[in-house]
Amino acid sequence: MNRKNQIDMTQGSIFGNLLKFSIPVICSNFLQLVFNAADVAVVGQFAGDASLAAVGSCTSLINLLINLFMGLAIGTNVIAARHFGAKDSDKIQKTVHTSIAISIICGGCITLLGLFLSKFILIRMHTVEEVLPLSARYLRIYFSGITATMLYNFGSALLRAKGDTQRPLYILFSAGLLNLLLNLLFVIGFKMNVAGVAWATVISQTYSAVFVLILLIRETDDFHFDFRKFAIDRESFIEIIKVGLPAGLQSVMFSISNVQIQSSINQFGTALIAGNSAAVSLEDFLYQIMNGFTAGTLTFCSQNIGAGNTRRIKKEVVICVLCTAVTGLIAGSLFYIFGRQLLSIYTKNPDVIEAGLSRMAVTFLPIFICGIMHCLGNSIRGIGHSVMPVISIMLGCCVFRVFWIGVIFQMPQFYSPFTIFVSYPLSWIITSLVNLIFYLYYKKDLK
Repeated sequence: MNRKNQIDMTQGSIFGNLLKFSIPVICSNFLQLVFNAADVAVVGQFAGDASLAAVGSCTSLINLLINLFMGLAIGTNVIAARHFGAKDSDKIQKTVHTSIAISIICGGCITLLGLFLSKFILIRMHTVEEVLPLSARYLRIYFSGITATMLYNFGSALLRAKGDTQRPLYILFSAGLLNLLLNLLFVIGFKMNVAGVAWATVISQTYSAVFVLILLIRETDDFHFDFRKFAIDRESFIEIIKVGLPAGLQSVMFSISNVQIQSSINQFGTALIAGNSAAVSLEDFLYQIMNGFTAGTLTFCSQNIGAGNTRRIKKEVVICVLCTAVTGLIAGSLFYIFGRQLLSIYTKNPDVIEAGLSRMAVTFLPIFICGIMHCLGNSIRGIGHSVMPVISIMLGCCVFRVFWIGVIFQMPQFYSPFTIFVSYPLSWIITSLVNLIFYLYYKKDLK
């Protein structure tokens, strides 16, 4: 097998391999968010607070509609990494072609759901009249190009399965530059408002999808994609579903609670919606910085399960949790300290900045707990127990948040943005504890 662009995590230094895998992932995520933040900043600075609120109010709905299918990309990563660790060439090939087929089918389904349900759900989310037409327009364009997004994510998941995190970084960097230039052209030059941001995203995502597909076509190892073999293999499909469907349901549970939270935020007016949108954009940077290590955990555990190196997994989980916690604590503290300056990138409106700071004060310092939560969840999923992380997310992040917003927030003495925001760190703590209990229970089987 050609070892170019691969990281074999079944041997060598655990920490060294984890860094080699994670740093390009962190850079990729960071770059993607820089360019996404540029979208929001361009809209906020040159199209106004209503447009900023319109784009921000769509985030939770977009995540709700795509996350179920994106879980299948996680399933692709786990199964491909497992077969890579086991050196099973035939199953790797079947996983590659099945995954690409799934991505195209999923993209078509999401487009239909997004086009027909977006406005209805936005209304149900109490989106204010000032923002609703802009939000609906943004979503219609965004979902028209979602197949490219799915294809890129499934393709990059296949590459990460063998430890190739560098080439997806190069694709994202060039696609992000394209996205930024198109944003400036469409929003500032052509005055297209939120439609300009949406079209820039669609075009840049299509660019990413084309190039990741080209990489797979040009591969000379078991991850080579051949159009003549384009089909869904039943066994591979079932394997991906077993891992990916629970992961997708987990993401949907996150999204359901976040949609409810966004609906509650929408009740406090445009300034809070816009400020929260800017703070969430910054918060995403923190998530993705930590995600480099949590993604490494998933691939590491999957490869070593395939190779039968179960003892190696125990050491890796400890290293990953420590790396995630330290990174999240340092980054969260720095972002909080410079919060006002960071928010001013998105808007000059002092009311919007103050609204953004109100969220940052509650969620940024404890965000490292969220990283630990995902790290433990990916460890459990990587060693072959994909349902248990869903149960912990359901209890800690879905049931708890729905109860908190539906009961505690509705009490007159607690009816405030602070009550909404504090639901995040509380849910991270609960879910982390449940994940830790599950991991310790399954750890005894890792002989």
